[in-house]
Amino acid sequence: MRSVGITWHKTERRDTRHSMPAARRSRPPRQRDVGTLIRDAMELERQTMELYCKFESLFSEPEELRSFWFDMAQHESRHFGALALVAGLLRGRKDRPLGLERELHPERLEHLRRCLRAAHREATRGLSLARAFALALEIEGSEIEDLVLELIQELRGDAERERAVQLLLHDLGDLAYMVEKYTQDPELLARADALLESQVERLRKDIRSAGQPAAIRALEGRSSR
Repeated sequence: MRSVGITWHKTERRDTRHSMPAARRSRPPRQRDVGTLIRDAMELERQTMELYCKFESLFSEPEELRSFWFDMAQHESRHFGALALVAGLLRGRKDRPLGLERELHPERLEHLRRCLRAAHREATRGLSLARAFALALEIEGSEIEDLVLELIQELRGDAERERAVQLLLHDLGDLAYMVEKYTQDPELLARADALLESQVERLRKDIRSAGQPAAIRALEGRSSR
């Protein structure tokens, strides 16, 4: 079984404090923006969790398939819970500076919302297993996953981020495996493989930059299965 992770790299920021008016320097940096990002991310994670719950009901046999969709929904619920905890911590530390690299632009946010609404409509009407896999690939490959991981790291630390990454590795690896096992769609399989390979390479680069050869060997072992 093959696995993949989504990672990011922070960039160094130019210090502009001396060029800012005093009133702006005294304000907590981007506090309102971060709060909005967390709420938006929570809503998208909730909708994704509910979509996977629908898939779990639609594709309840064989048990391996039902369990797969249940696990996907459960992992989204953990993301939602982690973000809810982050939101509570942030409310208690309003002066905490945050160095988030990503933003979710309104146009892209609305696009993701439309995609999830359309996916829910399809699930309600009934859809094929191949189509459910295609929707899951689109969701798991979107930048919302990157944003969630960065929020978790920034507000809860590297250890919590690592746990979230491992869940993502598990999800994407299982998704690629299920597509290969349960569909006869070469285009869909090619999409799953392309997502797998691109994300494995991103994770490999991130691990190398952190100087963790043992982690690289573990990653390569998973990706070859």
